[in-house]
Amino acid sequence: MKHNLIIVDDHKMFLDGLLSILNTESDYNVLLTSRSGVQVATYIDTQTEGKIDLVIMDVTMPQMSGVQLNELIKSRNPKIRTLVVSMHSDAGTIDTLIEAGADGYLPKNAEKTELLNAIATILKGKKYFSKEIKDIYLENRLSGNRAEEIKLTRREIDVITLIAEEFTTQEIAEKLFLSKHTVESYRKNLMTKLNVKNIAGLTKYALRMKYTQY
Repeated sequence: MKHNLIIVDDHKMFLDGLLSILNTESDYNVLLTSRSGVQVATYIDTQTEGKIDLVIMDVTMPQMSGVQLNELIKSRNPKIRTLVVSMHSDAGTIDTLIEAGADGYLPKNAEKTELLNAIATILKGKKYFSKEIKDIYLENRLSGNRAEEIKLTRREIDVITLIAEEFTTQEIAEKLFLSKHTVESYRKNLMTKLNVKNIAGLTKYALRMKYTQY
């Protein structure tokens, strides 16, 4: 099954390069390439033929920024996934996009293999943020003292770290020599302790929280 993609970037050379890469991949169908976030927003609102699976976008664009476009997409059709590919990696922008539900973020100097891996990962329903982006995000959270400090046990840290790395309950149990039931109990307790509702919430905390061992 082919996935339908949209690419929006105001730099034509990058837009053409990305299109060239994706055109060599049989699993992807590029519905639209655009240099305008406004045009993409209009297209999403009016197109009726086939669903849109992923929008790949820059951050800095005229009329409508990538931040604004991501927020619009998530508010109107959260099933559409978003991948930011940008030369801008400032902490504020990264923080805003992650909090607004962007599904992935890569710097423009990422290798082709990482780009394709990010796209495939996101289309499977998972998040993908490059190591550089995660490091900037976490450092900003910690250095700015904006993350609430919550004490977790060593075992809780082990469990939440593996959850964030997308291991299944069975895989976590095997790695930590625990039963599946015990891992499920840890997960439920962590959700209560961190006041989150699902695995996505635990993953977000694993990226941004400052943990201290009892």
